Amino acid sequence: MRRTRILTVLLALAAGLLAGSPPTALAADTPEAAVTADTYTWRNARVDGGGFVPGIVFSRTEKDLAYARTDIGGAYRWQESSRTWTPLLDHVGWDDWGHTGVASIASDSVDPDRVYAAVGTYTNDWDPGNGAVLRSADRGATWARTDLPFKLGGNMPGRGMGERLAVDPHDNDVLYLGAPSGHGLWRSTDAGVTWSEVTAFPNPGNYAQDPSDTSGYASDNQGVTWVTFDESTGGAGRATETVYVGVADKENAVYRSTDAGATWERVAGQPTGYLAHKGVLDAKNGHLYLAYSDTGGPYDGGKGRLYRYATATGTWTDVSPVAEADTYFGFSGLTVDRQNPGTVMATAYSSWWPDTQIFRSTDSGATWTQAWEYTSYPTRENRYTMDVSSVPWLTWGASPAPPEQTPKLGWMTEALEIDPFDPDRMMYGTGATVYGTENLTNWDDEGGTFAIEPMVRGLEETAVNDLAAPPSGAPLLSALGDIGGFRHTSLTEVPPMMYTSPNFTSTTSLDFAEKNPDTVVRAGNLDSGPHIAFSTDNGANWFGGSDPAGVSGGGTVAAGADGGRFVWSPEGTGVHHTTGFGTSWQASSGIPAGAVVESDRVDPQTFYGFKSGTFYVSTDGGATFTASPATGLPSGDSVRFKALPGAEGDVWLAGGAADGPYGLWHSTDGGTTFTKLSGVEAADTIGFGKAAPDASYQTLFTSAKIGGVRGIFRSTDAGASWTRVNDDAHQWGWTGAAITGDPRVYGRVYVATNGRGIVYGDTAGDGGTDPGPDPGPTGACAVTYTVTNQWPGGFQADVRLTNTGTSAWNGWSLDWPFTDGQRVTQMWNADHTRSATTVTASNVGWNARVAPGPVRPMGRTRSGYHRPGLPGPLL
Repeated sequence: MRRTRILTVLLALAAGLLAGSPPTALAADTPEAAVTADTYTWRNARVDGGGFVPGIVFSRTEKDLAYARTDIGGAYRWQESSRTWTPLLDHVGWDDWGHTGVASIASDSVDPDRVYAAVGTYTNDWDPGNGAVLRSADRGATWARTDLPFKLGGNMPGRGMGERLAVDPHDNDVLYLGAPSGHGLWRSTDAGVTWSEVTAFPNPGNYAQDPSDTSGYASDNQGVTWVTFDESTGGAGRATETVYVGVADKENAVYRSTDAGATWERVAGQPTGYLAHKGVLDAKNGHLYLAYSDTGGPYDGGKGRLYRYATATGTWTDVSPVAEADTYFGFSGLTVDRQNPGTVMATAYSSWWPDTQIFRSTDSGATWTQAWEYTSYPTRENRYTMDVSSVPWLTWGASPAPPEQTPKLGWMTEALEIDPFDPDRMMYGTGATVYGTENLTNWDDEGGTFAIEPMVRGLEETAVNDLAAPPSGAPLLSALGDIGGFRHTSLTEVPPMMYTSPNFTSTTSLDFAEKNPDTVVRAGNLDSGPHIAFSTDNGANWFGGSDPAGVSGGGTVAAGADGGRFVWSPEGTGVHHTTGFGTSWQASSGIPAGAVVESDRVDPQTFYGFKSGTFYVSTDGGATFTASPATGLPSGDSVRFKALPGAEGDVWLAGGAADGPYGLWHSTDGGTTFTKLSGVEAADTIGFGKAAPDASYQTLFTSAKIGGVRGIFRSTDAGASWTRVNDDAHQWGWTGAAITGDPRVYGRVYVATNGRGIVYGDTAGDGGTDPGPDPGPTGACAVTYTVTNQWPGGFQADVRLTNTGTSAWNGWSLDWPFTDGQRVTQMWNADHTRSATTVTASNVGWNARVAPGPVRPMGRTRSGYHRPGLPGPLL
């Protein structure tokens, strides 16, 4: 367990960077808030990817024009000049948050300026709104919308099948849309403005992942899944005559119309027992290729086949690259090379172990080669090289045993496309990124390899659960779904690695000690292992704690103001507290299980909680909580609250629902009483940032509805007036998980989105400068403090001292606090004394002189402990 302490961070804390002074109480009759607007510049804190990309579509008309769809994070357009992706659906607002899930996307193959998106996230009641078809005549810069009478499922099972939406390549006023949930096939004849059901289409599908699922998620009929036109039929301005449609029905998966959709029939002789994930037509050779799996994906699939259908003769040929008995995966990703007819590629999308597989044939499926194969198990030989240096976290920090490798070729690889204008370029989507190559045809050379790298910059698809901006150290810490979270030392660069040791599948909550920001805690979900982790170096390195009995998920966690104690409200059991780093937890009393917990940012003994309309307070480090007498708070559990740094007992609470109390409340007496801000109609998050130059109170930020408008708002006068800082083009759907200002940059705000990553905004005059990590004080030394061993009742640490100046030292001393009763029992290479809680180490005779240069050991300590290694040295 490596726990390093950085000197400059601690000195920065000691210098007191917190802006503002203790607040004054709000009057009970707070006037209606005034609302203004400000112009902000918005960017993403770079992660590059982070979620599932189920669809990639290249234009068949214009070179270098491509689109990608995500399951919850909107759609993107490829920008060839910068080799980045441009987000297209940031305008989607709070009330239509479901429209950030993209069920399908279609590029017009007649007019390249036209693009369409079928949007909607869930088909069950998780998404309160119906789906829609968005249409754009300027490549997604602006959109018009047609609402549908049913829901779409961009984040439902089967979302990697498709594309469900398709434009007629001859008459581009004609579009088809395959609907889920038994709603059949729909058509538009006026370029997507109006839609009607194709009543002649005979089969709305019948396959559900799990018909017994009472939530309606896995039990939904996956419906009509793809539409493919045979462009060899029809002509310019005349609707394509032959159309193929895929249906989620294992016995009747493919249908055809030969009269432009007037009548339909099941394609004779087709294989049964599988779902057709994709149907891709090579019109020149008259081959319809189909990728089959025994399930709808995107996670599952145990068997699969590839078939070729001869459109002229009706002959079906099994062209699978491996025998059915040898498949433990389904096929889904499927593409043909438009420049070289007969070249076809497919993916084993559900081959999670040891890796996904990609297959390639240059003779219409007669023979195949594969991206990797075994030479002698478990040794494998790759036909590719992989460079993830631009997104280094894609290695996951793993060191797997063969035949697994890191980084992996991928998983959930349902999107696979060869550029129709460039046989050397291919892109494919995974559960975490977009990979690509620009020398694909090297695959076909004897002994040749092609190069794969991430092609994902600009595509930000993380779901953000929590955010923290410490007053020193890294500017931003994040808690993310699927990939855990990151310590951003620079907002404009991809972090080298997500949190590891342990690596949570999703981090649900994180916090830092306000008076000691090097101490950080996070809680999250993990199949096996601890659900809580700690850092003593501002999130750079981590070590796992232990779980109380019954823990099943991360829940929420709070760090005491000095980092000496923690309160945790995990899933599966009640609220607990500890005075160490999670080695022993005790149940808290007086507070119900499932409560949201936070800490006072001044008093290290005070913690707060909220559950079902009641606010709770602990003044003994989380051991016991007392219900506050405050009334009128939200009755539900959609509440987020925070205590103001630098002001004891100053608490802001946001939350509620439309059918009850909803808004923003403020307490200046530690939650005993709350005042509701009458000018805030609804609020879901609250955060604090650096005070304005002429203000005495820290800046407030909230995702809220104020003055009848939903948006991101800022207040520099403790909520008396508000400024909207986003605009209608920058809304990002749902932004209700977390928000925080930056304590070092006035006006900067970090916003959590559900699929568009971490968005941050700066006032237009700021210029968006990335401050990077806290520079710390000037000086001529650096110190690290590393715990190298620990045991019940004690631990051992190395302290390393570097002279970073230009001249030698002649004598030195180093201080650090041991505030929880730790004591030094032995020290090598230094003398030590203790005064109260401060340990002072000083040179011995032989090491008094320290020349400038590399790190050298200062001393080794052997200690008894309650909190091993906390905090670290201070000069």
